[in-house]
Amino acid sequence: MSAKAEHYDVIRKPVITEKATMASEAGAVVFEVAIDSNKPQIKEAVEALFGVKVKAVNTSITKGKSKRFRGQLGKRKDVKKAYVTLEEGNTIDVTTGL
Repeated sequence: MSAKAEHYDVIRKPVITEKATMASEAGAVVFEVAIDSNKPQIKEAVEALFGVKVKAVNTSITKGKSKRFRGQLGKRKDVKKAYVTLEEGNTIDVTTGL
């Protein structure tokens, strides 16, 4: 498996929410990442895929909600998000594709 494929395994997709948009104004970008990934892996993947310098990575895990589907109780998956703060002068436009 190539190194680029591994980076795409770490970073799943950008998160585009109101909170993520407010974070982007402060120079941060929010990504949904693999649940077992760690901060150095996320930093390496973002720098390799987007060609930017990463200042800091903060992560949070959102626990999956319990939901009913046709009367059966089910559970959504846990989701890990990474708030990636970029060095001054670096930007990532998440509205365009990778």
